[in-house]
This record gives sequence, structure tokens and C-alpha cells, in this order.
Amino acid sequence: MTRKELLKKKREEMIEENGVIFLDNVTKTYATGTPALNGITLNIHRGEFVFIVGDSGSGKSTLIKLLLRELKASSGNVYVMGHDLARLKHRKIPKFRRNIGVVFQDFRLLNDRNVYENVAFAQRIIETPIKEIRRNVPAILATVGLAGKYKAKTKQLSGGEQQRVALARALVNNPGILLADEPTGNLDPKNSWEIMKLLEEINEAGTTVVVVTHNREIVNAMQKRVIAMKKGVIVSDEEEGGYIDED
Repeated sequence: MTRKELLKKKREEMIEENGVIFLDNVTKTYATGTPALNGITLNIHRGEFVFIVGDSGSGKSTLIKLLLRELKASSGNVYVMGHDLARLKHRKIPKFRRNIGVVFQDFRLLNDRNVYENVAFAQRIIETPIKEIRRNVPAILATVGLAGKYKAKTKQLSGGEQQRVALARALVNNPGILLADEPTGNLDPKNSWEIMKLLEEINEAGTTVVVVTHNREIVNAMQKRVIAMKKGVIVSDEEEGGYIDED
């Protein structure tokens, strides 16, 4: 084995040991000169369910963008699903993102298309054969409780139903990681709990789930791992934690 091959193997072993998501002393500084993230070190292992909490400006959104390779770290290393994102070539980013499902607060659905087409769109992007799309889309809609809504236009749905469509779209390609950025932010308490129950079921089936949220009640009740951020640093990281206020 050459030295280059040995170093590559050692790096791969380090990534696997440290988790499906691994940030090593990561800083991200914007043009203003103020660091949005300042020396973050974090590992999230395969199959974990993790909440990330913190006030606006704490660095949560920047962290999500780094994991999606929408941004590059100013310093330090970001590894996701075995990929060193600093080394990831631009042309390979779309393929990398197939490993990650994303759900946003504002749903981001295609309002001119029905439920089926919104979910099928994610499969067509990666050129899934039509026969598989016709099998996969109804299956994932059934999983999120929308089997009977596949012909409905998204604007005809409630907020909770729209978020279920977004969740189905994020999951239809069977990603290893699901990132949920304020997934209950536009939902009432009943629908919020239903979405969180779905996320928990998805996690129990093997998907690594990372949820960014301000919902104190949900975080405190679910007793998952909680990572609290403030001004670009991690101030707390607790198993079976709760929502932490930092003055």
C-alpha cells in the first residue's frame, strides 16, 4: 500500500469512527469578519436523533448549510457520510446531496403540481426509472399518512399535510441523513406532534435525524440528544437533554 493509499485509509477510518457527521474545529466567517461558527467540533453517529437549539444568530443555519455543502468552512474539516466536503468537487455535489433529505419550515412545495408529482419530482431528478417511481411514491405517501391524497394539489392541503408531503419528498430517495430545519415552525401543536412522531419513526427505521428547532416543549418532552449553540459555539451537548436557556 502506498503512502497516499495509507493516508486515505486512515482518514476513512477516522471518519467512520467519528460518525456519519463529523466537524473538526470548524470556523465559518462571512464577509463582515464575524465568525458565524467558531471552532466547532461535533460528531453525530449513524442512527442518532439529535436536536440543535439556540437563538437566532447562534450558527444553526450556517451549520445546516455546511452539511449540505451550500457553504464551505473557512477553516477546519467537515465530513458527511464519509465525504470530506472541502475536497468534494463541485460537479459531485448533486450526487452527494442524494444521501441527505431536507425538510424546511416553509415546506417549499411545487404548488402547481399535485402531491404525487411533488414527491416524484425528487426521484426524477436522480433519473429513477418510471416503474420504480410508480412503486416508491405511493409507498412513501402511505408511510407519512397521505395514501389517499396523492391527486390533491398542495394548496388544497392543511399545513400539517403539506409538511407530510415535504417529508415524503425528502425520504423517497432513502437518504442516510434527514435534516429538518424548523419543521414545526408553521404548524399548530397537534400537527407539530404528529410530524415529530413521524420523524421518530423514521429514525427508528435507521435514518440519522437532525432537527433544528425553537420548540421548547417538543425538545423537553422527547428527551433526545440536545446540542445547544450560542454565538457560533456549542455551549451544551447532552444525551436525553432539554431546551437550555443561555443568558
